[in-house]
Amino acid sequence: MTDEHQWRQWGRKVIDIEKSALDNLYQFVDSSEFAKACNMLVNCQGKVIVMGMGKSGHIGNKIASTLASTGTAAFFVHPGEASHGDLGMITEHDVIIAISNSGEASEILTLMPVIKRFGIDVIAITGKPESTMAKLSSLHLCIQVPEEACPLGLAPTSSTTATLVMGDALAVALLQAKRFTRDDFALSHPGGSLGRKLLLKVADIMHTDEDLPKVLPHDMITNSLYEISKKGLGMTAVVDNNQTLLGIFTDGDLRRIIDADVDLRHTEIGQVMTKNCVTVKADILAAGALKIMDTRNINGLIVVDDQQRAIGALNMLDLVKAGVI
Repeated sequence: MTDEHQWRQWGRKVIDIEKSALDNLYQFVDSSEFAKACNMLVNCQGKVIVMGMGKSGHIGNKIASTLASTGTAAFFVHPGEASHGDLGMITEHDVIIAISNSGEASEILTLMPVIKRFGIDVIAITGKPESTMAKLSSLHLCIQVPEEACPLGLAPTSSTTATLVMGDALAVALLQAKRFTRDDFALSHPGGSLGRKLLLKVADIMHTDEDLPKVLPHDMITNSLYEISKKGLGMTAVVDNNQTLLGIFTDGDLRRIIDADVDLRHTEIGQVMTKNCVTVKADILAAGALKIMDTRNINGLIVVDDQQRAIGALNMLDLVKAGVI
C-alpha cells in the first residue's frame, strides 16, 4: 500500500519538473520573437483567434479567455470545426495563435493554406522550432520543455504548463501596453465578485427616503427604538429639522445605556447618541465602505451629502447581500 511519504514525493517531483520547465521558458520570452508577437497582437485591427487540439485546445481556450478579460478581443476556434464552416468567423484583420506542442497537429495544418490565402498572420506556439507549424507561421514562440512531469513521457504536463504561462505572459504584456485599468477589468466582469467590488458604489445599495432610519434629537429613546426596529438596520441617524446629521444611535449604544440604567422613556436620544460619528459619501465604492467598517470595528454607516445631510444608511448585511463580502 502506498504510504503518505511516497504520495508527497511523487507530488513534489511533478512540481520540481514543472518549475524547471518554467525556468527554461525565460530564454524564449527574452527572444526577439516574443516582442514581435506582442507588437503583432497589440496592433491587430481585428480579433485574436486561438486554436489548438486536445490538451492544447483546453489551454488555448483559457488563453483566449484571459486575453478577452484583459482588454484584447479574442476567442477560441476549434480547428476541427473551423474546416467545417467556423473558418468563416475569421477575417484578414485577425491574428491567429495556433498551439501544438509537436507543431504537427493535422487539423491546424489543413487550415494553413486557406489562412495564408487570406494573408492572416499566424503566431505558432510549439515545442519544436523545426516543426511544420513553426515554419509555416509568421512568428514562432517556443515552449520547449526539458521533460514532461509524466514519468511515461506521454501525458502533456510540463508542456501544457509552459504553454499556459506563455499565454499569460502575452496577455499581461498586452494589458500593460494598453494601460488596461482595474475599472476596465471590472466592466468586463460585472457579474463576478471582482466586478462588484470594483464597480458597486454605496449609492447602489444604501437605504434612502422612507427606508432611512432617522429621528430628531428631542425624541425619546423609546421612540428611537421603534424607528430602529421598523427600519431593521440596527441603528438610526439623529438629524435636525434640516436633515443635517447630528449623531447616530445603534444597538450597541442601547446595550450601554441599559447597563447604565438610563431611563428609556424620559431621556432624549440627543443626550445619549454618538456625536461625530463615522460617515461616508454616496459615490465611494461599497468595498471602500466595507474597509471603513472593518477598520473602525462598526457594523453600519450613515451616508451624507456635501452639506452633511443624512441621505442614506447601510450596514454589513447590505454588503453581504450585494456580494461585496
